[in-house]
Amino acid sequence: MPTTPPAAKDDLLTLIAISALGYIVPDILHEGLGHGVTAWLSGARTLSISTVALQSDISTRWISANGTLVNLAAAAVFWTLLRKPQRYSPQLHYFFVLAFAADLFTGTGYFLYSGVADFGDWAAVITGLQPHWLWRLGLIVIGAASYYASMLLVRAKLLPFREPDPASRRIRALCWIPYVTEGIIAGVSGLLNPLGLFYVFSAALSSSLGANAGLLALPGMMRLRTGSEPKPVADIAPAPIRRSVAWIIAGAIASLLFIFVLGRGLTWSR
Repeated sequence: MPTTPPAAKDDLLTLIAISALGYIVPDILHEGLGHGVTAWLSGARTLSISTVALQSDISTRWISANGTLVNLAAAAVFWTLLRKPQRYSPQLHYFFVLAFAADLFTGTGYFLYSGVADFGDWAAVITGLQPHWLWRLGLIVIGAASYYASMLLVRAKLLPFREPDPASRRIRALCWIPYVTEGIIAGVSGLLNPLGLFYVFSAALSSSLGANAGLLALPGMMRLRTGSEPKPVADIAPAPIRRSVAWIIAGAIASLLFIFVLGRGLTWSR
């Protein structure tokens, strides 16, 4: 007779460290590789980058768009890596899922945010395009549809962490701990940014608490099962995310550098 296995005992510090890295990597990809490298290759002579924004002496639609496009490209890479999750330790598997989620939610969420608020990267992309209201409406529709699709994709990648008991608190912790961690890191680093308090709310918190709000709804979605997915085996428990000193140290170092170095801003000139 099958028995219900004990709930997986995930280590809180390790979850927080992995959550921090899962937010920091997509943010650096967005601001650095997306906006920064594009501006540099486009001929910018001065760049200033922080955790909330990139400033340069030139502005083009491609510079504005490429932050999002890099996030979506990175999400495709993480999706590919997650096709065979059994290759990875539970810690690395969880990091890939969080990075995949953050890249997808940032990429698709920006369409919706810019369409609604008429502010941000994609508001800059559609500046001057007429009729402006129709372009904004298009961003809203594309953003809402793609964000919901992103939630379904992230849900699919979280399935290996789901326990047989649908009422288990594990998935809630695996989704909500990253959300809180990302909000704290984004808020604290944003307070140090050289552009002022406005960007704490318009960029730092909107890109974490706003873009990643899908994490809050995922636990409820995980309780639902579709006919195409395997039913969890009652006597097999998912592997726990045990304490990892290496992940904790990496998360702590990355968080300190992100907050106190990148948060204050870095400037390059040529």
